[in-house]
Amino acid sequence: MKLAKLSLAAMVVAGLASSSFAADTLADAFKQGSVNGELKAYYFSHDDDSMDRADIFSTGIMLGYKTASFYGFSLGLTAQGSASPFADSDGKAYYNGDMYGSGAVLSESYLAYSAGKTTAMVGRMFLDTPLVSGSGSRIIKEAFEGAAIINTDLPNTTLIAGYVQKFQSRTDRDGNVGKFTRKSVTTNSSVNVDINDGAYTFAAINKSIPGLTLTGAYAYAEAFDTIDVNIAYVEALYEGKAGEIGYTLGVQDYYNAFDNAGTPDDTINLYAVKAGLSFKGINGTVAFSQVSDDAVVGNAIASGLGNGADLLYTDPVIAMNGYNRDTKSYLIDLNYDITAAANIGARYVLAEMGTGIDKDVSSTAVYGTYKFDAALKGFSLGAQYEKQGQDGDGNDVWVKANYKF
Repeated sequence: MKLAKLSLAAMVVAGLASSSFAADTLADAFKQGSVNGELKAYYFSHDDDSMDRADIFSTGIMLGYKTASFYGFSLGLTAQGSASPFADSDGKAYYNGDMYGSGAVLSESYLAYSAGKTTAMVGRMFLDTPLVSGSGSRIIKEAFEGAAIINTDLPNTTLIAGYVQKFQSRTDRDGNVGKFTRKSVTTNSSVNVDINDGAYTFAAINKSIPGLTLTGAYAYAEAFDTIDVNIAYVEALYEGKAGEIGYTLGVQDYYNAFDNAGTPDDTINLYAVKAGLSFKGINGTVAFSQVSDDAVVGNAIASGLGNGADLLYTDPVIAMNGYNRDTKSYLIDLNYDITAAANIGARYVLAEMGTGIDKDVSSTAVYGTYKFDAALKGFSLGAQYEKQGQDGDGNDVWVKANYKF
């Protein structure tokens, strides 16, 4: 089950709702500001037939501060730090790109201005739009440097426009925490998306029909340094209830167009559908996706910029194969809410990869989460074991402890 994310639109709505608490002076804006933070301790382990087991234990801290509104203006700052005190050579080598990176980085440093139902933000920020989104699934959360405008004037509609010129990854792949750079924007496929000349995104989210959420998004960036890529995404998601039975129906589509790719075809498409049922805490989901058999650069769909731009219904949390060319993927997920605070589940994903890869990869996972209350409110534990099989192999274990304050 993919972790829920606080969207940029939700952040803006929260900011607009609190605008009535505006400060009378600049000094009061700082005095009345709010502080939030998070402490993290994660253990990851991996082994497969090609290597000995690699594991790593990493700790992290996130500390944020936001001023109160002063004539519509506010300032946000967030710093992150990471350390892996017991990492050995195998752990450092295998987790070099996502977990092994010591140091600190100022991930958010933005100025925001709100007027009516419009908010503009400029600087470093945690973006979470359909096609430009930083992932928070590792110790260090990804961030972007740029600008964003969010408007909610239209009834039940959120409009987002953004420009990014730098990306902060999880690590710098050299033993240090990630820094803001113009290259190496991570995606969930083999397509290397860069922002040498900046990247643009637009999104519209509409909820005019009760239970139905319509999403449309577009992003423009570079792939492999020199090739322009246009990324489009649409989704229709309906959530309803019949008595005690809840149900979900969804359909989504990705479309990529590469300029001057020098290949027989320069477009590629992916569609996916899902259906879900829930009853007294028991939740089940089935999903299917298919990527067209088009020979484009990278031979895969670019899902967007940042690891958080991963909305595909059929992708598991750890191993990802569903964006590859000529791939059919199937997902079955069943989980149970033991209480409002505890959840356990199991998931099976099969990816049948065709042209150029010609193999099947499966992923079988069991997972669980628990959120504490009372004196330990804000503290949560999560664990997942995932085994890759068929023509792929490997075993992954993730254990996460988080405390938010």
